[in-house]
Amino acid sequence: MRLQKYMASCGVASRRKAEEMIAAGLVTVNGRTVTEMGTQVEEEDEVRVEGRLIRPEAEKRYVIYHKPAGEVTTVTDPEGRACVLDHFRDYPVRLYPVGRLDYDSEGLLLLTNDGALTERMLHPSHQVDKTYLARVTGQVDMEAVRALRQGVLLDDHKTSPAKVRIIKLETFATQVLVTIHEGRNRQVRRMFEAVGHQVLQLRRVKFGPLELGSLPRGQWRELTSEEVRKLQAYL
Repeated sequence: MRLQKYMASCGVASRRKAEEMIAAGLVTVNGRTVTEMGTQVEEEDEVRVEGRLIRPEAEKRYVIYHKPAGEVTTVTDPEGRACVLDHFRDYPVRLYPVGRLDYDSEGLLLLTNDGALTERMLHPSHQVDKTYLARVTGQVDMEAVRALRQGVLLDDHKTSPAKVRIIKLETFATQVLVTIHEGRNRQVRRMFEAVGHQVLQLRRVKFGPLELGSLPRGQWRELTSEEVRKLQAYL
């Protein structure tokens, strides 16, 4: 089995992220640092990531976490900020977030030790929908809605068409429901900036078939067996 696939089966990360870790010299096989992507490993090989021995997880676990603003979606943070995984230090298996929510955003975050599922959820070919409730400055008019639905220019590349629905017009702000399947950096915030609005609050309420529902901010729960079935069927 290729090393990056083995790492994914151990729940370390998606294959793409595993390749970055290999290239960075963070992975050893039988005591030797490996940076070649095509390296083959067997079940009896000793594979370590940053010194930690990894083994394929026999039991796959899936957790929804309502990430609050002010936490980073990384294992550690060099700036000393609160990390999502701080809440899961005592969890029975090592979990990893599927994708990211930026520091200022909140909402549904999926964590799992299922590297293969993580890979499928994040791969562009699967076009997994992500739905956000955004509260933005000013009154969003239909011209801006049409622009977002058709795609706006970010970094010289047009975004894919988004699903956009105005939820509530306030005196000085608008609540908008936005669904995208791309994953560019701070994409929803930049999309609204492109049509003249600043995002005041951004909450992810749906990821693929999973919904945040009434889960309180800062709390988590394991997926039900039905949710796991829907998630696997979705991909």
